[in-house]
Amino acid sequence: MSVRQYELVYILPPDSTEQQVAEIHEQVGAVVSRMNGHIEKTDNWGRRKLAYEIGPHKEGVYVLEVINGSGELVKELDRRLKVIDLVVRHLVVRVDEEKKVVERTRTKRQSDSERRRVKRGLPPQRQPGEGRPQEVEDLDDDRFDGVEV
Repeated sequence: MSVRQYELVYILPPDSTEQQVAEIHEQVGAVVSRMNGHIEKTDNWGRRKLAYEIGPHKEGVYVLEVINGSGELVKELDRRLKVIDLVVRHLVVRVDEEKKVVERTRTKRQSDSERRRVKRGLPPQRQPGEGRPQEVEDLDDDRFDGVEV
């Protein structure tokens, strides 16, 4: 049984109280702990406009949970969230594969950059003050002063 990382996003009705949000979080936490998983992060995004109407709802309270666990855990969470009336919609996405691809790409780009620098007779790592300075927002830029949007 391999441990994978998933992101669970669920939407509650816009009139949900903090107490109701906490109860759903506790239910998710109970399922995760029972199935030997771990909630890494919980992020309440608050009330937001839905992309499209879901029943009578035009807005909803979004909650993101980052969960480490197995595929069986995700199946159980999916089953449980389908029967909870308070949850308008939910989505579970596996993200550990994407992180591996990003890390592999980052490592390859860095090694390619170091190889090119060594070929040009430079040290493999950038030195302080080398290259273009970080762009700083120009506070004296008055091109848009007085323009109404």
